[in-house]
Amino acid sequence: MELQLKRPLAFFDLETTGVNIAVDRIVELSILKVLPGGQEEVLTTRVNPEMPIPAESSLFHGLHDEDVKGLAPFRERAAEIRDFIGDADLAGYNSNKFDVPMLMEEFLRAGVDFSLEGRAFVDVQNIFHQMEQRTLKAAYKFYCDSNLDNAHTAEADVRATYEVLKAQLGKYEGASFEDKHGNVSVPVVNDVQALHKFTNLSNPVDFAGRLVYDEDGDPCINFGKHKGRKVTQVFEVEPSYYAWMQNGDFPLYTKKVLADLWNTFRNKKKEQREVSATATDKKKEVKKEQQQPKAEQQTKPITSDMLKELQGKFGK
Repeated sequence: MELQLKRPLAFFDLETTGVNIAVDRIVELSILKVLPGGQEEVLTTRVNPEMPIPAESSLFHGLHDEDVKGLAPFRERAAEIRDFIGDADLAGYNSNKFDVPMLMEEFLRAGVDFSLEGRAFVDVQNIFHQMEQRTLKAAYKFYCDSNLDNAHTAEADVRATYEVLKAQLGKYEGASFEDKHGNVSVPVVNDVQALHKFTNLSNPVDFAGRLVYDEDGDPCINFGKHKGRKVTQVFEVEPSYYAWMQNGDFPLYTKKVLADLWNTFRNKKKEQREVSATATDKKKEVKKEQQQPKAEQQTKPITSDMLKELQGKFGK
């Protein structure tokens, strides 16, 4: 089943030095951009992570320090990668929790503006885990009835992810799903926005999951002592928490999102103070106007009629 796309959908996969989004770096990246109409464009590249690749990571993806020695770092390829993705929606396998936030960290480190606003995010793993709960290799075997060769190389994984999604659309066409609240729906449909909604399980604000949207659509803290509380409530009762997070070991994109929320919060508080001050000034003006007629009566100019009246009163 071919994808029905209104704009490009970029499948991508990253091989990295580790899984700590705030510390680790990209070693290899592959993007398969599918255009409306089915045309495909591929960008696969290795970059120098500018740090040693740990042995455990090399065992996983097969890339060692000598494989990236002398290559350009991500920051020198960032603009090219951004331009290749363009305005495409993003898709991947476990991409919402790892690949998207990792990619954003690298763009921010490089000082390259890459906005996530208005994009849809399709995490193929979330479809798989909710419907079958397996790994990518098992998913490929299950859906595509074939063995995945060269697993854990970026391009093999990203192509497998693309093939699995197309097979999922065919297999689950018309299939019902019951969520943990007992709501039944048919969520796996050939529509990127619908898949975006179905695969974004925790409804994160920052992709790293430190901030999530609650049922009212308000950003909430998703860890620690304030877990479950609205961000604005935390700003009200403990404004120093913002500074603590900004100075802590959190992903750069989490800090960027938090800064945007903080600025919005402060601007709203400023507007409220200005409105309150304006209302107070208006009350003062009204009070002054109410008192004005008395003052005018006391200073009313003396007329000839008033003098005649006084002369008659005092007999002068």
